[in-house]
Amino acid sequence: MANPYAALFRTPGALAFSAAGFIGRMPISMAGIGILTMLSQLTGGYALAGAVSATFTLFTALAGPQVSRLVDRFGQSRVLPPATVLSVTGLTALLLCARYGLPAWTLFAGAALAGTLPNLAAMVRARWSYVHRGSRHLHTAFSLESVVDELTFVIGPALSVALSTAWFPEAGPLIAGILLVAGVVLLAPQKRTEPPVARYGPAEATGSAVRSPAVRLLALLLMAGGVIAGTVDVVSVAFAAEAGAPAGAGLVLAAYAAGSALAGLAFGALRLTTPLPRLLVLSVTGTALTTLPFLLAGGIPALAAAVFAAGLFFAPTMIVVMRLVERAVPAGALTEGMTWAITGLSAGIALGAAVSGALVDRFGPASGFGVAVAAGAAALLLALFAAGRVGEARVEEGR
Repeated sequence: MANPYAALFRTPGALAFSAAGFIGRMPISMAGIGILTMLSQLTGGYALAGAVSATFTLFTALAGPQVSRLVDRFGQSRVLPPATVLSVTGLTALLLCARYGLPAWTLFAGAALAGTLPNLAAMVRARWSYVHRGSRHLHTAFSLESVVDELTFVIGPALSVALSTAWFPEAGPLIAGILLVAGVVLLAPQKRTEPPVARYGPAEATGSAVRSPAVRLLALLLMAGGVIAGTVDVVSVAFAAEAGAPAGAGLVLAAYAAGSALAGLAFGALRLTTPLPRLLVLSVTGTALTTLPFLLAGGIPALAAAVFAAGLFFAPTMIVVMRLVERAVPAGALTEGMTWAITGLSAGIALGAAVSGALVDRFGPASGFGVAVAAGAAALLLALFAAGRVGEARVEEGR
C-alpha cells in the first residue's frame, strides 16, 4: 500500500511551505508561556505575569481572524510581512519594557500589539486546500497538520521555558519572535502554492466567515475540546505534585500528545466514505466518554493511560472539524474560517487552564478533572447539534 503522506509531498512546493509553516507556527505555543516565565523571573511574582500573558492570548484570539480575513482579501504575500512586523514590534517593546522595569501599562500595550501575529497554521492549511482541492489527499494533509499542531504544542512551551530559565529571562519570547520572522520570510515568497485572492462584489466582500452558523458551532466545539486539553495540562502537574513525583507530569502530557499524534497519522491514512457529520459525532462521543476515566485514576501510570486514550480522539476530531470548515465557507474566506476554528481551540485551552487551576487551588487535583468531564459533555451536545446543520459532506475517493 502506497504511503499517503509521501504522496502529499510529491506536489511541487509542498515540502517548502509545510516546513516554513512549522517554523512560523512555533511562536503560537512559545510566546504566551515565555511571557509568563520571563515576567515571573523579572518581577518575582505571577499575578502581573499571568495578566500580561493572558492579554497576549486574548489579542491573538481577537486579531488572528482579522489578519486571516485580510489574507483572504489581499493574499498571504501582501499581508503576512506587515502583520509580522507589527507583532514583532510589540514583542520587542514588551521585552525592553520588562528588562528596564517600565510601568505595567507598557507591558500590557506591548503584549496586545504582539498578539497581532498571523496564524501560520491556518495559512498552511489554506495552501493544502488550494493544491489538493477536490482530492482525497486533502484528508491526509489535514491529518498531518493536526499532528504538526501537536508537536508544536509539545515542543514549544518546554523549549520556551527552558530558554528563559537556562539562558536569560527574555530568551523564550525572543526566540519565538525570531522563529515567526523566519517562518514568514520563508513562506511569503512561495507564490506557486499561495491561494489566489477571490474576487467578490462589494456586498460579498464585507462578509465574515464567522457569520456562518457552521463556523460558529465548530469553533465552539473546538473550544470545548480545548478546555479538556487545558485541564489536562494543569491538573496533570498538580496531580503529579500531590503524588510526590512532579516529573511524572511530563509522562502524562507526553502520553496525551502521543495518543493524539498516533491517531492523527492513522486517521489520515484511511480512505473514508462515512459522512463527515457522522464522523464528527463519533469522534466527539469518544472524546466525551474518555474523560470519565480521569476521575478514577489512582496514580500516574493510570492517569497516563487515561489521557492516552483521550488523546486518541483529539486529532480525529480536529481533522473532521477542519474538513467541515473547509466545506462550509467559500474559498475566499477559507483562511479566516480556519483561523476562527483554531482560535476556538486556543481560547478553550486558556479557559480550561484557568478554571481547572482555580478549582485545583481550592479543592485539589481531582476536582479539576470535573471540568474536563463537563467540557466533554458540552462538546458532545454541540456535535449533535452541529451534525444536522453542516450538511451531508462526504469524504470520497477522488475528492
